[in-house]
Amino acid sequence: MMDVLLLADLHGEFGKVESFLDLSPDAIFIAGDITNMGPADAVESLFSRIDVPTFAVPGNCDPREILDALEHSDCVCLHGASMSLGKISLVGIGGSNPTPFNTPFEMTDKQIDNLLQTSLKKMERATHNVLISHVPPQGFLDEAGGNHVGSASVRKHMHCFDLVCCAHIHEQRGIVENDGVKVVNPGMAALGQGAMIHFGTEPKDIKIELIQV
Repeated sequence: MMDVLLLADLHGEFGKVESFLDLSPDAIFIAGDITNMGPADAVESLFSRIDVPTFAVPGNCDPREILDALEHSDCVCLHGASMSLGKISLVGIGGSNPTPFNTPFEMTDKQIDNLLQTSLKKMERATHNVLISHVPPQGFLDEAGGNHVGSASVRKHMHCFDLVCCAHIHEQRGIVENDGVKVVNPGMAALGQGAMIHFGTEPKDIKIELIQV
Protein backbone atom coordinates (compact mmCIF):
# COMPACT_ATOMS: atom_id res chain seq x y z
CA MET A 1 0.00 0.00 0.00
CA MET A 2 1.22 3.49 -0.87
CA ASP A 3 -0.55 6.67 0.22
CA VAL A 4 -0.05 9.59 -2.16
CA LEU A 5 -1.24 13.13 -1.55
CA LEU A 6 -2.61 14.84 -4.67
CA LEU A 7 -2.53 18.63 -4.74
CA ALA A 8 -3.24 21.20 -7.45
CA ASP A 9 -4.08 24.84 -7.99
CA LEU A 10 -1.96 26.32 -5.21
CA HIS A 11 -1.68 29.60 -7.18
CA GLY A 12 1.25 30.73 -5.02
CA GLU A 13 -0.64 30.21 -1.76
CA PHE A 14 1.51 27.81 0.28
CA GLY A 15 0.04 28.44 3.74
CA LYS A 16 -1.63 25.02 3.99
CA VAL A 17 1.50 22.99 3.09
CA GLU A 18 2.42 22.05 6.67
CA SER A 19 -1.15 20.89 7.35
CA PHE A 20 -0.99 18.68 4.26
CA LEU A 21 2.36 17.25 5.34
CA ASP A 22 0.86 16.36 8.74
CA LEU A 23 -1.10 13.67 6.83
CA SER A 24 2.24 11.81 6.39
CA PRO A 25 1.93 10.84 2.71
CA ASP A 26 4.50 8.51 1.16
CA ALA A 27 4.72 10.80 -1.89
CA ILE A 28 3.06 13.88 -3.37
CA PHE A 29 1.66 14.52 -6.85
CA ILE A 30 1.08 18.14 -7.91
CA ALA A 31 -1.17 18.70 -10.93
CA GLY A 32 -0.20 22.22 -11.86
CA ASP A 33 -0.85 25.91 -11.20
CA ILE A 34 1.83 25.98 -8.53
CA THR A 35 2.18 29.76 -9.01
CA ASN A 36 -0.21 32.49 -10.06
CA MET A 37 1.47 33.72 -13.27
CA GLY A 38 4.87 33.34 -11.58
CA PRO A 39 7.43 33.97 -10.37
CA ALA A 40 8.96 30.65 -11.37
CA ASP A 41 11.43 30.62 -8.49
CA ALA A 42 8.52 30.45 -6.03
CA VAL A 43 8.83 26.67 -6.40
CA GLU A 44 11.97 26.81 -4.25
CA SER A 45 10.06 28.03 -1.20
CA LEU A 46 7.47 25.30 -1.72
CA PHE A 47 9.65 22.27 -2.32
CA SER A 48 12.18 23.18 0.36
CA ARG A 49 9.39 22.50 2.88
CA ILE A 50 8.46 19.07 1.49
CA ASP A 51 10.47 16.08 2.67
CA VAL A 52 8.84 13.25 0.69
CA PRO A 53 9.24 12.38 -3.03
CA THR A 54 7.28 14.91 -5.07
CA PHE A 55 6.25 14.75 -8.74
CA ALA A 56 4.75 17.75 -10.51
CA VAL A 57 3.57 19.23 -13.77
CA PRO A 58 3.04 22.94 -14.44
CA GLY A 59 -0.38 24.47 -15.01
CA ASN A 60 -1.56 27.04 -17.53
CA CYS A 61 -1.08 29.79 -14.92
CA ASP A 62 2.60 28.89 -14.44
CA PRO A 63 5.20 30.68 -16.60
CA ARG A 64 7.11 28.44 -19.00
CA GLU A 65 10.32 29.18 -17.09
CA ILE A 66 8.89 27.02 -14.32
CA LEU A 67 10.07 23.94 -16.22
CA ASP A 68 13.69 24.94 -15.59
CA ALA A 69 12.91 25.88 -11.98
CA LEU A 70 11.29 22.49 -11.39
CA GLU A 71 14.24 20.66 -12.94
CA HIS A 72 16.55 22.40 -10.46
CA SER A 73 14.28 21.86 -7.44
CA ASP A 74 13.83 18.91 -5.10
CA CYS A 75 10.83 17.80 -7.14
CA VAL A 76 10.63 15.62 -10.26
CA CYS A 77 9.18 17.50 -13.25
CA LEU A 78 6.95 15.10 -15.20
CA HIS A 79 5.90 17.39 -18.04
CA GLY A 80 6.21 15.36 -21.25
CA ALA A 81 7.95 12.57 -19.34
CA SER A 82 7.36 9.15 -17.82
CA MET A 83 8.93 7.30 -14.91
CA SER A 84 8.35 4.42 -12.52
CA LEU A 85 7.68 4.73 -8.81
CA GLY A 86 7.71 1.18 -7.52
CA LYS A 87 4.44 -0.41 -8.63
CA ILE A 88 3.24 2.91 -10.07
CA SER A 89 4.04 4.11 -13.58
CA LEU A 90 3.71 7.87 -14.05
CA VAL A 91 3.21 10.05 -17.13
CA GLY A 92 2.84 13.83 -16.92
CA ILE A 93 1.48 16.60 -19.11
CA GLY A 94 1.40 20.22 -17.95
CA GLY A 95 -0.18 23.41 -19.20
CA SER A 96 -3.56 23.36 -20.87
CA ASN A 97 -5.28 23.50 -24.21
CA PRO A 98 -6.12 27.09 -25.28
CA THR A 99 -8.25 29.21 -22.93
CA PRO A 100 -9.99 32.58 -23.51
CA PHE A 101 -7.57 34.17 -21.01
CA ASN A 102 -4.24 33.86 -22.88
CA THR A 103 -2.50 32.34 -19.85
CA PRO A 104 1.27 31.67 -19.94
CA PHE A 105 1.36 27.89 -20.47
CA GLU A 106 -1.12 26.92 -23.18
CA MET A 107 -0.64 24.41 -26.00
CA THR A 108 -2.67 23.20 -28.93
CA ASP A 109 -4.34 19.82 -28.54
CA LYS A 110 -1.98 18.58 -31.25
CA GLN A 111 1.02 19.53 -29.10
CA ILE A 112 -0.56 17.78 -26.10
CA ASP A 113 -1.19 14.71 -28.26
CA ASN A 114 2.41 14.62 -29.49
CA LEU A 115 3.82 14.86 -25.96
CA LEU A 116 1.52 12.14 -24.67
CA GLN A 117 2.31 9.80 -27.56
CA THR A 118 6.04 10.24 -26.96
CA SER A 119 5.68 9.59 -23.23
CA LEU A 120 3.47 6.54 -23.75
CA LYS A 121 6.07 4.96 -26.03
CA LYS A 122 8.62 5.20 -23.19
CA MET A 123 6.22 4.25 -20.39
CA GLU A 124 6.80 0.96 -18.61
CA ARG A 125 3.42 -0.41 -17.59
CA ALA A 126 3.08 -1.29 -13.92
CA THR A 127 0.46 -2.44 -11.41
CA HIS A 128 -0.96 1.10 -11.40
CA ASN A 129 -0.64 3.42 -14.39
CA VAL A 130 -1.21 7.09 -13.62
CA LEU A 131 -1.48 10.24 -15.73
CA ILE A 132 -0.85 13.57 -13.98
CA SER A 133 -2.39 16.22 -16.23
CA HIS A 134 -3.23 19.78 -15.31
CA VAL A 135 -6.05 19.90 -17.83
CA PRO A 136 -8.87 17.34 -17.49
CA PRO A 137 -9.90 14.99 -20.28
CA GLN A 138 -12.67 16.49 -22.39
CA GLY A 139 -16.05 15.53 -20.92
CA PHE A 140 -14.79 14.68 -17.43
CA LEU A 141 -14.71 17.23 -14.58
CA ASP A 142 -14.22 19.95 -17.20
CA GLU A 143 -17.40 22.06 -17.25
CA ALA A 144 -16.95 25.83 -17.27
CA GLY A 145 -19.67 28.25 -18.26
CA GLY A 146 -21.81 25.36 -19.47
CA ASN A 147 -19.12 24.12 -21.86
CA HIS A 148 -16.76 21.15 -21.75
CA VAL A 149 -13.32 22.78 -21.92
CA GLY A 150 -11.04 19.78 -21.28
CA SER A 151 -8.46 18.40 -23.70
CA ALA A 152 -9.58 16.08 -26.48
CA SER A 153 -6.04 14.65 -26.60
CA VAL A 154 -6.03 13.80 -22.90
CA ARG A 155 -9.38 12.09 -23.41
CA LYS A 156 -7.98 10.21 -26.42
CA HIS A 157 -5.22 8.66 -24.28
CA MET A 158 -6.93 8.41 -20.88
CA HIS A 159 -7.75 4.72 -21.28
CA CYS A 160 -4.05 3.90 -21.31
CA PHE A 161 -4.21 4.63 -17.57
CA ASP A 162 -5.96 3.42 -14.43
CA LEU A 163 -6.06 6.89 -12.89
CA VAL A 164 -6.03 10.43 -14.29
CA CYS A 165 -5.13 13.18 -11.80
CA CYS A 166 -6.22 16.57 -13.12
CA ALA A 167 -7.12 20.09 -12.00
CA HIS A 168 -7.63 23.40 -13.86
CA ILE A 169 -11.40 23.82 -13.34
CA HIS A 170 -11.69 24.89 -9.70
CA GLU A 171 -15.44 24.29 -9.51
CA GLN A 172 -15.16 20.70 -10.76
CA ARG A 173 -13.59 19.10 -7.69
CA GLY A 174 -14.61 15.46 -7.60
CA ILE A 175 -14.07 11.85 -8.63
CA VAL A 176 -15.61 10.12 -11.65
CA GLU A 177 -15.00 6.79 -13.36
CA ASN A 178 -15.30 5.78 -17.00
CA ASP A 179 -14.64 2.28 -18.33
CA GLY A 180 -12.51 1.43 -15.32
CA VAL A 181 -10.48 4.67 -15.41
CA LYS A 182 -10.78 6.90 -12.37
CA VAL A 183 -10.50 10.67 -12.85
CA VAL A 184 -9.93 12.95 -9.85
CA ASN A 185 -9.74 16.72 -9.45
CA PRO A 186 -8.58 17.36 -5.85
CA GLY A 187 -9.75 20.98 -5.75
CA MET A 188 -7.74 24.04 -4.79
CA ALA A 189 -4.81 23.39 -2.47
CA ALA A 190 -4.77 27.16 -1.88
CA LEU A 191 -8.04 26.60 0.03
CA GLY A 192 -6.81 23.49 1.84
CA GLN A 193 -8.44 21.06 -0.59
CA GLY A 194 -6.68 17.92 -1.79
CA ALA A 195 -7.06 14.17 -2.25
CA MET A 196 -5.40 11.17 -0.67
CA ILE A 197 -4.88 8.27 -3.06
CA HIS A 198 -4.41 4.80 -1.61
CA PHE A 199 -2.65 2.43 -4.02
CA GLY A 200 -3.10 -1.25 -3.13
CA THR A 201 -1.02 -4.22 -4.15
CA GLU A 202 -3.35 -5.44 -6.92
CA PRO A 203 -4.24 -3.83 -10.26
CA LYS A 204 -7.20 -1.41 -10.08
CA ASP A 205 -6.98 -1.35 -6.25
CA ILE A 206 -7.01 2.44 -6.07
CA LYS A 207 -9.06 4.25 -3.43
CA ILE A 208 -9.43 8.04 -3.46
CA GLU A 209 -10.51 10.27 -0.59
CA LEU A 210 -11.16 13.99 -1.04
CA ILE A 211 -9.73 15.87 1.94
CA GLN A 212 -9.83 19.31 3.54
CA VAL A 213 -7.18 20.66 5.91
